[in-house]
Amino acid sequence: MTSAAHSEPVILLVHGAWHGAWCWELLAPELTALGWRVETVDLPSASADPDNTAGMYDDAHVVREKLAGLDGPVTVLAHSYGGLPATEAGAADNVSRLIYLSAFQLEKGESLSGLSGGALPSGETGILPAHEDPRNHLYADVPDDIAHRAVDRLVLQTVKSFSEPLTTAAWTTVPATYIVCEQDRAVDPGFQQQMAARSERSYRIAASHSPFLSVPAELAQLITKDADR
Repeated sequence: MTSAAHSEPVILLVHGAWHGAWCWELLAPELTALGWRVETVDLPSASADPDNTAGMYDDAHVVREKLAGLDGPVTVLAHSYGGLPATEAGAADNVSRLIYLSAFQLEKGESLSGLSGGALPSGETGILPAHEDPRNHLYADVPDDIAHRAVDRLVLQTVKSFSEPLTTAAWTTVPATYIVCEQDRAVDPGFQQQMAARSERSYRIAASHSPFLSVPAELAQLITKDADR
């Protein structure tokens, strides 16, 4: 690898529940065009396997291993559930900033199941399908063709991933940014605003839960503007 390649700012994209690295396919080229080197992971808790038992700690291990192979500084952008493994693994020496995109920026000891007040099951086994109406729940403002293709690619998510509590909170030691999705139907924007108060700075974007598919160019510009601050 040349020294010129090393000069590119690196961003690691961490997807949310039921998704995979495929979800960044519109955002990645926008970021690349703005000078970023884009890296992704596939979290093992999201899988088509109905017997999958990978949890949040397994996801965090994948993020940690990926970071270990990257030259810093690295910006880590996490979406939705991806905020949990990013928070668990993101305090690596080469991470310069965490960006939470409509993501769960939780405290040490918290889990999604615990926060849900019984709305989400908990335990070591079992899987959950995506929302019964993912088109409107996850992709309300995404163009029809892109939204339907995304819905077709959703997989199962393990109950375990929602149940395992954070053992650390990287945002307490790594500078953090929060991007609130104002039209989100999956994660309440008011709750996002509460979590955003834990970040060093925050922004708002007029989008639903998946701006990487609805307004990828605008999102890439916002990420880059934040990095330039």
